[in-house]
Amino acid sequence: MNTKQKQNLYTKLTRKFWFSVSFVLIFSFILVSPARAAGASLSLAPSRGTFFVGSTFSLSIYVNTKGNKINAVEVDLKFPPDILQVTSPTAGESFISEWLTPPSYSNVGGTISFKGGIPEGIVTSAGLISTITFRAKSPGLARVEFLDSSRVLLADGKGTPIFATTLTGIYEILMPPPEGPKISSPTHYDPDIWYSNPNPSFYWEEEPGITDFSFTFSQNPEENPDTVSEGHTLFKSYEEVSDGIWYFHLRAKKAEIWGKPSHFVVKIDTTPPKEFTPQPDVLGGFIYFDTIDTHSGIDHYEISVLDVIETPIPAPFFVEATSPYKIPFKKSGKYSVIVRVYDRAGNLREGEVRFQMLSSLFSYIEGKGIEIKGVLFSLGSIYLLLGFLIIVTIYLLFHFLRRRGLKKSIREIQEALREIEKIEEQEKATQRLKEAFEEERRKLEEKLR
Repeated sequence: MNTKQKQNLYTKLTRKFWFSVSFVLIFSFILVSPARAAGASLSLAPSRGTFFVGSTFSLSIYVNTKGNKINAVEVDLKFPPDILQVTSPTAGESFISEWLTPPSYSNVGGTISFKGGIPEGIVTSAGLISTITFRAKSPGLARVEFLDSSRVLLADGKGTPIFATTLTGIYEILMPPPEGPKISSPTHYDPDIWYSNPNPSFYWEEEPGITDFSFTFSQNPEENPDTVSEGHTLFKSYEEVSDGIWYFHLRAKKAEIWGKPSHFVVKIDTTPPKEFTPQPDVLGGFIYFDTIDTHSGIDHYEISVLDVIETPIPAPFFVEATSPYKIPFKKSGKYSVIVRVYDRAGNLREGEVRFQMLSSLFSYIEGKGIEIKGVLFSLGSIYLLLGFLIIVTIYLLFHFLRRRGLKKSIREIQEALREIEKIEEQEKATQRLKEAFEEERRKLEEKLR
């Protein structure tokens, strides 16, 4: 082996040696520090949000061990104390079983600290460490950050810290929008009452600093006005609004911020209850009545009973009633019963029935028919029965006349036959006479010869 070959061999052996050493070192590092390679993560939920000054909101701190078994955590947070204020650092449903030091915070320095352990260890992808409640103090952009002192420790008997990534929370704190304006209605002042007026109007108050208003009128209770200004008017009216429950929605703009919406309910019912006709029960002495109202519903009924035979006919006198209504019938007489029904908006509908009592068991009801012993026979059935009786009568009459005519014809035929028989007998007698005459003539001729 010459010198050059020896040098090439030495170079190859040297490269193999350093490659082997590097491989051993890297593999040893992986075996010794597997947790650091895998790491863990600390996060806030929610990590983003928008809140108004004066409101409170909660942030939850979670750890993801990423397959590692841990037994302790140390969390240090920083927040802007001029924007946020801690109201409660309560651990809540934390998986931490033992707190090394109670959760602490400072609203002056803007810090929060948690140190706790789990003796038995835990592997989790979303372990809740604690929940913090903040109050928004002033407008601005608030950053809640994990400090570098935050640690996650392995359950390896040594408390080995593992690398932990963190996620910063960013929260926008805004001035609260103005409250919705106070709405009133001079036409429909009580939202709980139904009105028969289809022309509602509204007016509202104006607070200092209000520059614009936006409003809408619909039957959707959850609708909100858009952010397009309707001007600076303080009054709005509508005409010929259809029946139903309506909502006037209003919001105001102040300091370039559209405020919360206000809502005012309007209940409109211009339609009276449905048509109906009272039903008399002459035998029992009751009046039955019932109908429905589509929108506001039935409020009450009133009834008036008049004896129309009296002269002059008295004016109707109505009393509130419910169905069935008991009335004192006489044994006979002609009556008019008027029933009024009112819905909750004050709309009125009348129903009337007239009937004549001929006896305690028999009466005639106008437009209905005849009632016998509590059973009503309608006019249609009565007309049908009369028609049937007329047809039967005509048929029987025709049949009678026909039978009578047939008998007469039979008698005439019989008489004619008898006459024919008589004629035939006469013809036979004439024939016999003729034959006798011919015989006598023949004999006489013979004698003359």
